[in-house]
Amino acid sequence: MKYALKRLVTGLGAGRETARPCYSVALAQLLQSFEDIPLCSVLQQIQEKHDLQKAKKAMMRPALFANLFGVLALFQSGRLVKDSEALMKAVKLLQILAQHHNHLQEQPQKALVDILSEVPEAVLQEILPKVLKADLNSVLGSPEHLELFLLAQQKVPEKLKELIGPVNLFSDENIPRLVNVLKTAAASVKKERKLPTVALDLLRLALQEGRFPWFWKEVVEQGLLKKQFWPASYLCFRLLGTALPLLSKEQLPLVMQGDLIRHFGEHMVTAKLPNQFKFAPEMNEYLSAFLESCRDDPERQLAVVVAFTCVTNQGLPVLPTFWRVVRSLSAPALKGYVAWLRDMFLRPDLDSLVDFSTSGQKKAQDASLHVPERAVLRLRKWVILRLVSMVDALHAEKEEDVIEEVARFCFFHSFFETKKPTSQIPETEQRFSFPLESRTREVVSSAFFSLLQTLSTQFRQAPEPTQDRPPWTHRLVQFADSLLNRSRNVTPLTPFSSQQRQAWDRMLQTLKELDACPPEAKAKASAFQHLLFLVGVYLFKSPVESCDLLGDIQTCIKKSLGEKTRRTRSKAANPQEPPWVEVLVEILLALLAQPSHLMRQVARTVFSHICSHLTPRALQLILDVLNPEQSPEEDSVVVTDDSEKQLESEGDKSSESEDDKHSASEEDSDEEDSDEEDRDGDVDQGFREQLMAVLQAGKALGTVDGEDDDDDELGDEAMMALDQSLASLFAEQKLRIQARRDEKNKLRKEKVLRRDFQIRALDLIEVLVTKQPENPLVLELLEPLLDIIRRSMRSSSSKQEQDLLHKTARIFTHHLCRSRHYCHDVGRCVGPLYAQVERLVEQAGRQADTTISLYYFNAALYLLRVLKGNATDPACKTQKKEKAGPKPRAPEATGGLDLSLVTPVYSSALTSFLTKRNSPLTIPMFLSLFSRHPVLCKSLLPVVIQHVSGPARPRHQAQACVLLQKALPTRELRLCFEDPEWEQLVGQILAKVTENLRTLGEAQAKSEQQKELSSLGLLNTLFRTVHQEAPQIGEEGCQGSPQCCGDPCQHQEEEEGVFARDQEAQEA
Repeated sequence: MKYALKRLVTGLGAGRETARPCYSVALAQLLQSFEDIPLCSVLQQIQEKHDLQKAKKAMMRPALFANLFGVLALFQSGRLVKDSEALMKAVKLLQILAQHHNHLQEQPQKALVDILSEVPEAVLQEILPKVLKADLNSVLGSPEHLELFLLAQQKVPEKLKELIGPVNLFSDENIPRLVNVLKTAAASVKKERKLPTVALDLLRLALQEGRFPWFWKEVVEQGLLKKQFWPASYLCFRLLGTALPLLSKEQLPLVMQGDLIRHFGEHMVTAKLPNQFKFAPEMNEYLSAFLESCRDDPERQLAVVVAFTCVTNQGLPVLPTFWRVVRSLSAPALKGYVAWLRDMFLRPDLDSLVDFSTSGQKKAQDASLHVPERAVLRLRKWVILRLVSMVDALHAEKEEDVIEEVARFCFFHSFFETKKPTSQIPETEQRFSFPLESRTREVVSSAFFSLLQTLSTQFRQAPEPTQDRPPWTHRLVQFADSLLNRSRNVTPLTPFSSQQRQAWDRMLQTLKELDACPPEAKAKASAFQHLLFLVGVYLFKSPVESCDLLGDIQTCIKKSLGEKTRRTRSKAANPQEPPWVEVLVEILLALLAQPSHLMRQVARTVFSHICSHLTPRALQLILDVLNPEQSPEEDSVVVTDDSEKQLESEGDKSSESEDDKHSASEEDSDEEDSDEEDRDGDVDQGFREQLMAVLQAGKALGTVDGEDDDDDELGDEAMMALDQSLASLFAEQKLRIQARRDEKNKLRKEKVLRRDFQIRALDLIEVLVTKQPENPLVLELLEPLLDIIRRSMRSSSSKQEQDLLHKTARIFTHHLCRSRHYCHDVGRCVGPLYAQVERLVEQAGRQADTTISLYYFNAALYLLRVLKGNATDPACKTQKKEKAGPKPRAPEATGGLDLSLVTPVYSSALTSFLTKRNSPLTIPMFLSLFSRHPVLCKSLLPVVIQHVSGPARPRHQAQACVLLQKALPTRELRLCFEDPEWEQLVGQILAKVTENLRTLGEAQAKSEQQKELSSLGLLNTLFRTVHQEAPQIGEEGCQGSPQCCGDPCQHQEEEEGVFARDQEAQEA
C-alpha cells in the first residue's frame, strides 16, 4: 500500500500533462476503497514530495499541478467533506495555489467553489471568512469570487450578511462589473461550449428577487450583447435556452422579441461556412428539453415555437422548414401552431415579425428587396413548406385530423380559388390580405405532391380503414369531387373540358368498383386505387396527359380483375389489342419518365402487384429502355425535363436531385471540352474556301511571282466592302459553330435524361427479381444486365454512369445470383439454357477486363444452379429419396444437370485459362465452380492434371497446382470417387508433381520459382490427403508411381525437405 501511494503521489507531477489526471483518478479510487488511509497523511505526503518552497524554477509548474490534482483526488474520493482537519488544510493549500495565476489560472478557485458547495452549512460558516473577503470589489473581481458569493448567499445568507453587509448586486453601478465578470466567464468556457455556473446562478437570483427584466435588459442585451464578442454572444444564447423553462408566459415576450433573438437570427443566417461554429443544434436541444418539460402547458409551448418562427430575414424565417423540435409539441399546441401558420399564409402580419437585414443586404441599393410584397412571398413559401414538412414528424394515427387539414389546405390553394364563400367548405372562407401570386401557387402545388409522397409512405403500413373512417386517398378524392360540384362557390384554376370531367367521373366509378373487390384481391386493388388516385389528382395539374392515362389505366384494371372492359376508346376496339399487362407496363414507364419521386414510388408499388402476370413482351418493353440501341422503338417513351420548372422541383423530394447535380457538373466539364475543341480544332474546309473566295474577289491576296503591286492597292471603298464581306462571313461561321454547339448540348442533355430514365426503370427490374425470383422470365434478364454492366464499365466517367453501374451490379449480384430462390420449372427452355451457358462462358473468356469476366462467369453459374434444380427424370427423383448412402453417385449429385453438355464448355474454358497468356479468367472463378458442382469438378480434373507438368508455361503449371491444391481437400469431391478411382487420381497427381520437383532448386525465372512453390504446396496437400485415408491406400498409391520408388531413406529425406518448405509454399 505504501508503495502504491508513493507511485501515485509521484505520478501527480508527471512530465506528461495527460498522465496527471489519470494518477489523480487512480488515487481517488484508492482512497475511496481503503477508508483507513488518513487523508491528512496523504496530503502531507503530497506536499513533501512536491514542495513548492524547494522546487526549482523548471519544476515549479509540475509541482503546482501535482498539489492541485492531489487536492482534487481527495475531494473526488468523497471523504474530504467529512474530515474537517483535512478540509481546512486543503482549503489553505488551494489559497496558496491561487497565487500562481500564471500557471493555474482560475483552477484553484473553481476547485474551492466545488468543494465548498458540498460541505455542510456549519462547516461553510466556519470557512467562509477565510476564503471570502468582505469587499464587494473583490466579489465582483472574478467569476470564481462571484460564484462563491452566490453560493454563500444561497446556503448561509445570514453569515454572508454579517460578513459583508447588505449587498444589492442588481444595481446600476454594478452593471459594468457584472458584464465584465460574465464576459470573463464566457471566455473561460470557450472550448467547453457550456453555460458557466455563475451565469446560471445570477439568472436564478434575478428571478428570485424579481429583477429579471432589469437583468435581461441591462446586463444581457445592453451589456454583453454590445461587446461584439462571440463567446459572450454564445453565453447569451445559452442563457436564453436555459431561461425558457424558468419563465412564465408573461415573461417570454421579453426575451423572444428583443435584440438578443434578432442577433440569434443574424447568426443563423451568416454562419454558413463549414468551419464556422453553428449554435442552431445546441438551441434545438434547449427547445426540445423545454417542450418536453411543459407538455401539460400548451400555451407556453405555442408561444415559444411561434416566437422562434417569427425571427425572419426580410420575411424569410431563419429556421429550416424541416424542424424536428415540433415532434415534442402536445396535440393542442400542434393544432394551434398549424392554425397560426395557416393564418400567416392567408394574412401575413409583418408587424409581428422580428425582422432584420444582414450587413450585406443593408448595403444593397436595390429598392425592390425591401418591399412588403417580396417579404410576403418569401414568408408564404416558407410557411407552406413548413406545413408539409410537419407531416413527416407527425404520427399518422394520432394526428390524422391535422394531416387531413394540411392536405385539404394545400390542395385547395393549389388548384382552386374562391368565388363565393360557403360554410360547407371552410377553405372558401379563408380570405387573403395580399393576393396569392402565381409563383406562390406553383410552390403550393409542388409542396402538395411532396405531401402526397409523405402520406403514401406513412399510410402504407397503417391499419385497415374502417367503414366510418375511409382511407385518406378516398377522403381527398371526395373533397376534390365536392369542389368540382360546387361551381357556384369555387372554380378550378384550369377548368376541365367535358372529356376530362368524364374521365374524372369514370375514375370515381372505378374506385367504387375496386372497393367491392373480394378479400383475396384487396392488395392488388389497393395498389390500383393508389395509381388511379395519383393520376386523377394530376388531372388538375396537367389535364390533357392525365386524361389519356386514366382511360388506359381503367382498361388495364378491369382486365386484370377479370371484368368486361367498356370499350370507350377507339383503339380499344382493335382486335390486335395488346394484353393489359403490357399496356400497364407502358403506363408505368411513362410515369417513371416524369421527374417525380412520388411517381417512382407508386410505379414500384403497382408493379410489385402485377409482376406475377408479366409477359415476355411486357418484360421486353422494360429491357428496351435499358438497352435502347437494341430496340427499334427507342423514342417510344419521352423523358421529360424539369430544368425549367425550378419552383416545382423545390418541393418535390425527388431522389433524382443528386443525379441532376452530377449531370450539371458533367455538362460544365463537357462545355469546357467543347470550347477547347472549337478553339484548337481544325478550321472547316468549306469556310476556308469561302474565305479564299472573298479575299480573291477583293484582291487582298497580293500578286504572284513577286511582281510589283503598287498599282493594285485597294482603295477605301474596296477596303470597306471587303471588311463587310469578311464580317458577314465570320458572322455566319459563328452562327454555324453555335448551332453545332447547341446540337451537341442537346444530345448531351438527352443522354443525361436517358440515363436517369434507365436508373428509374431499374426499379422495376429490382421489384421483379425480388418479388418473383422463381419466374422463368427472370432468366431473360441475365444478358441485358450484363450488357449494361459491360457498357457502363467501359464508359463510367461520369457519376451518373457510375450510379447506373452500381445499381445494376447490385441487382445482378445480390438480388439475382445470390438469391435463395430461383426458377424450378424451366419447361422446354432447357436446351436454350445450355446454349446460353456456353455463350456466357465463351464471353467470359473473351473479355478484356477480369471484373467483367467475373460477372459473365457468375451468370453461367447461376444458370447451372437453375439447371441442376430442374430434374427432368422422375426415376432420378425417386432414386434420390430411396438411396441415402454416404457416397452419392454422379446422377444423384448432378440433379437435372447434363454433364455431357456442360463438361465440354468448361473444359474448353479451363484449357484456355491454362494455355492463354492473358486470360481474363481467374483461379477463384473455377474454385467457385468446383465447390458448387463437385461432379463437374471430377470431369474437369484430368484437364488440370494434364497441365501440371509438360510443355505448359511455368505460370500455367503453377495455376494448375493451385487449383488441385484447393480442390482436393474438399469432402464433396471425395464423395464423387470410388476408392480405386481416388487412389488412381492421387497417383497421377503425385507422378506429375514428382516430375516437376526433379529440377527443384534450379529455377532462375520468377515464374519457375512460383511453379516450384506451388508444386511443393500441392505435394504437401497430397501427403495430408493420403495420411487421412487408410494407410494401405497411401502405400499402394506410392507403389503405383514408379518415380516414387527407390531408397526408403532417400524418400524420407525428400519428404522431410518438402515439409521444411511447407511454410514457404503456403505463403506463395
